[in-house]
Amino acid sequence: MYFLRFSFDILEVNIMGMINQTFVSEFLLLGLLGYPKTEVIYFAMILVMYLVILAGNGVLIIASIFDSRLHTPMYFFLGNLSFLDICYTSSSVPSTLVSLISKRRNISFCGCAVQMFFGFAMGSTECLLLGMMAFDRYVAICDPLRYPIIMRKGVYVLMACVSWFSGGINSIVQTSLAMRLPFCGNNIINHFTCEILAVLKLACADISLNIITMMISNMTFLVLPLLVIFFSYMFILYTILRMNSATGRRKAFSTCSAHLTVVIVFYGTIFFMYAKPKSQDTKGEDKFQTLDKMISLFYGVVTPMLNPIIYSLRNKDVKAAVKYILNQKPIQ
Repeated sequence: MYFLRFSFDILEVNIMGMINQTFVSEFLLLGLLGYPKTEVIYFAMILVMYLVILAGNGVLIIASIFDSRLHTPMYFFLGNLSFLDICYTSSSVPSTLVSLISKRRNISFCGCAVQMFFGFAMGSTECLLLGMMAFDRYVAICDPLRYPIIMRKGVYVLMACVSWFSGGINSIVQTSLAMRLPFCGNNIINHFTCEILAVLKLACADISLNIITMMISNMTFLVLPLLVIFFSYMFILYTILRMNSATGRRKAFSTCSAHLTVVIVFYGTIFFMYAKPKSQDTKGEDKFQTLDKMISLFYGVVTPMLNPIIYSLRNKDVKAAVKYILNQKPIQ
């Protein structure tokens, strides 16, 4: 799943394109053009990972719905997270697979807008959901007696709805501002998908408004949830260290370990992808761009694949529910 970054290099505007403006009806996604053997390997890898994403997240959704032991706020958020991962990957992976195997790299203007919308919506929503899950763990460990009252069904359902609604609104704003820009002739996107920064570089107009709104979006959907996660786990750690029972400490750690691992993978990939220094060597620029694409692929495919694996391996309730569902025999 990719997110936004603020970079001054997107301020470069194609001045020559402003003189001879043409309407762009489609874009050309370069992907790994020039690396035919790598494309075959990536096709196989992405296909396998996509199938794992559909199967793993699908099983988690079914388990959270049909197993009464998982009818709690944490597993409700987990079900939302799994559904989100399926939606996000399904909006970009199939087209990536087609371009890798058939060499058909063009995507329509509307198709690019749809891809960008889902990328923003799912990325924004996932950040908020991870923050909500951290707050849920904070209340469960630091204030267990009031947990059933604070995190009652009406509250956690509302929290999830706010996450989805806010992510959708943010995506509508960002996608609309990006796709209203004029694109002057050059329609080559050096990426696997319609990543917004790559698209903005093709615009032949002032994109200051886009930068400002992306900065606001970064603060709201990236930094604020991270602060909630950070302070929640600081209070959780303080509470755990004050526990007298070693068994209680292990149980508390086990309930948080899966979520904390997902957070580290999610935010770690984002910050590595967008905070790493850029190459100053023009000869090595292509290699760095290829590395950027591969890191983006990790964020967009590997992370959704790891989520159900992490929660399944590190959570006894989920493992028990999955085993129960898989062992069910059909009615004769």
